[in-house]
Amino acid sequence: MLAVAAQGIAEPLPAATQYLNGRVVDQREDPIPGVVCTLKSPILPQEGLSVTTGEQGRFAFPGLPRGTYSLICASLGFQPLAKTGIEISESPLPPLQLTMFPEVVRQQVQVRAQAPTAAQQGGAPPAQLTSAQLQTLPLIEQKFKAALPLTPGVVRTPDGRINIKGEVENQGLLLVDSAEMVDPVTGAFSIEIPIDAVQTVSVYKTTDLADYGRFSGGLTTVVTKPPAARFEYELNDFLPDPRIRSGHIVGIEDDEPRLYLTGPLISNKLNFSEAFEYDVNNQPVRGLAWPNNEIKTQGFNSFSNFQYLRSERQVVTANVDFFPKRTQFADIGSLIPQTASSNYGQHGFSTGVTDRYLFSSGAILTSLFQYLDFDSNAYGQGSADMSITPEGWGGNFFNAYTRSGNQEELSETYQFAKREWHGKHELRAGAEADRRSYLGSSQSRPVLIEAENGALAESIGFTGPAQLRATDTEVATFGEDRWSLRDNLTLDYGLRYSYQTVGEPAAFAPRTGVVYSPGSSGRTVIRGGLGVFYDRVPLLAGDFTQNPERTITFFNSQGIPTGPPVTFQNAYIKINENGQQIVPSHNRLDSTPHNLTWNAEVDREFSPKALLRVSYLFSRTYQQFTINPLDQPGTTPTLLLTNTGASRYNEFSTTLRLRPSASADMSFSYVHSAARGDLNTLSAIYTPFDSPVIRPNLFGTLPSNVPDRFVTWGDIKLPREWTVSPVFDVHTGFPYSVIDVYQNYVGVPNSLRFPTFASLDLKVTKDIRIWFLPGLRHHKVRVGLAIFNLTRHSNPRDVYNNVTSPYFGHFVGFQHEFVETYFDILY
Repeated sequence: MLAVAAQGIAEPLPAATQYLNGRVVDQREDPIPGVVCTLKSPILPQEGLSVTTGEQGRFAFPGLPRGTYSLICASLGFQPLAKTGIEISESPLPPLQLTMFPEVVRQQVQVRAQAPTAAQQGGAPPAQLTSAQLQTLPLIEQKFKAALPLTPGVVRTPDGRINIKGEVENQGLLLVDSAEMVDPVTGAFSIEIPIDAVQTVSVYKTTDLADYGRFSGGLTTVVTKPPAARFEYELNDFLPDPRIRSGHIVGIEDDEPRLYLTGPLISNKLNFSEAFEYDVNNQPVRGLAWPNNEIKTQGFNSFSNFQYLRSERQVVTANVDFFPKRTQFADIGSLIPQTASSNYGQHGFSTGVTDRYLFSSGAILTSLFQYLDFDSNAYGQGSADMSITPEGWGGNFFNAYTRSGNQEELSETYQFAKREWHGKHELRAGAEADRRSYLGSSQSRPVLIEAENGALAESIGFTGPAQLRATDTEVATFGEDRWSLRDNLTLDYGLRYSYQTVGEPAAFAPRTGVVYSPGSSGRTVIRGGLGVFYDRVPLLAGDFTQNPERTITFFNSQGIPTGPPVTFQNAYIKINENGQQIVPSHNRLDSTPHNLTWNAEVDREFSPKALLRVSYLFSRTYQQFTINPLDQPGTTPTLLLTNTGASRYNEFSTTLRLRPSASADMSFSYVHSAARGDLNTLSAIYTPFDSPVIRPNLFGTLPSNVPDRFVTWGDIKLPREWTVSPVFDVHTGFPYSVIDVYQNYVGVPNSLRFPTFASLDLKVTKDIRIWFLPGLRHHKVRVGLAIFNLTRHSNPRDVYNNVTSPYFGHFVGFQHEFVETYFDILY
């Protein structure tokens, strides 16, 4: 229940909201841009609020209620600066002037530019991107998801899905202001938040905190900007990019105007913000002829945020998000023309309330409720049978589905007042309940597999339309402690327990981590951690046996069936720890995928301008749901869902961050990794679209396996408010498999690779102050130009991998450079 009702407190005095703003300078009083300033208070979220200073070294925190705050500012090359006891009252505070001094020896700096001591940070810290970096970096899409692959251990496979530590995004978790924001049916990161509403994006490959659960892959958290107490607006990218062919403009290639508006609805009581983006994108795909080579996307996203200041001890926030989108020809490629592709559509909304109450003892009660409605559908371009040839797909896509899902989430977290006992303790405990459900349908038409000469080799038929439904309720509780034994030694430990109606009935997930800084200088920090993570059961597994059944017929070279049709019955069998097969009663999936991860990491500051991080991560996932077609003599042909899937991932990474001056900040990362696992996972077969052919399941190299990758990015600020932001990415080519005329594997799957991928992207922006226009006098205009694949490296996206094709082994879909322009009005 919400703290508003739980406390029964008297009606408080009116609460004031104020700006905390200021300027960070060096000892010569020159501004320092790019400083990360983090504001903390018991009434704020646990991670605090972070902003980055601009070119003039200025920062601002809007909409702060009365209370006591502390401010930590950190930047590579300077000693971290902490200012405590900042009192916010009804009277406005004058701007702060903070002076940072060059660093000789300091305690600790993270790659993400924050500077807590070892006693304040446990386990492996996340990779973090700020709103300023999201605005200046060259991103193919102005979406926060497009920036995730910049972090070590995160790759985006050619099908567009994010993979963190080798696991696809469906097995990860996306939290927006602590609330789950994924497709409740598939777990995909299908819900976008407008980039102008995002304050920070953090990516965790592992965490020691027991309050995080419901994932076996990576964890991504988004913190949105708090509403301001005075009216401000920002208009971004409101000029469309033309489509140019042979030197002529032939329409609009993309148009993504964005508006951010914030201000008070009731002075000193209720603030709001609205981030709106409209998206029209005609993305060309190399390898197909224009005009039939574009993926056409249209939709909008509206994220509204409200902050109600009930008292100086209590803040209530609420949000509403709408995210309709439709994509035509969503999966086209060099071997999949528009006619054989599938369309995709989604619509829905989410709304939630978070209440934080600060007790006089310093304890905090946080209550959260979130409701999510998410509907999706997919369908082909017509009613013709689908054909698969050695040269690609033809006809019309075979499957159409509808999925109407929803999720209710309720959580209570109690953070105890800090305690002293052989050191400092930060204790937290909580409980949560989540309910997911969906109704859907699936209907498929025949799939015809043809030989090179056009003869029919195999046909796949399907039973009539299926009506699908599944529901899952999960209840979890956790307790954890951050124990600072000394200033240079911290121990995290905790335990999470969960119960699922579809899945593991009793799951225990212990976590532990340690941080140690040897010596007195604090220039070296050693971390290590170990944790167990239980995922949520995909709802697509809960009703797997209700899917349309497949009937397969094989033909000889004359087109004559070689035998009777074979119908594969859908079935689920659980394999216990002794290897025995168990058919669950009432089709209950009483197992849940879970992951074991441990990591070790060393940070070393070689100079005030150079920080090196070296880390190793070991990850194993068990009891994944896999699909395998079985047709053995004397047994019933079965399309079998089991809980026997597994995957493993090892990663060695190094990251060097250099800041030679206050106007240049660069990050260089090298990752050596290996990702192997079962290939026929549920998400691989059914998301985002059903697979027309289901091959026998094998354990092998995963599609996300990239053994070697080097990526560097950053920004360089030039005089007269010019900024240059490069991104250079080079990595081993993605793996692919060789197949035969029946689309079965030939040899070891994913044993061959695309050529090495290399791309240099560059974005150049210029800020212009238009003081002579009354409407823009207090704003500045930012114009920009982004060039992608500046070196014109081929980077093919498709390959003829059928051994019977005369083009076998030829790569197609070569990439060329392209340009995007930007025109923004900033406050």
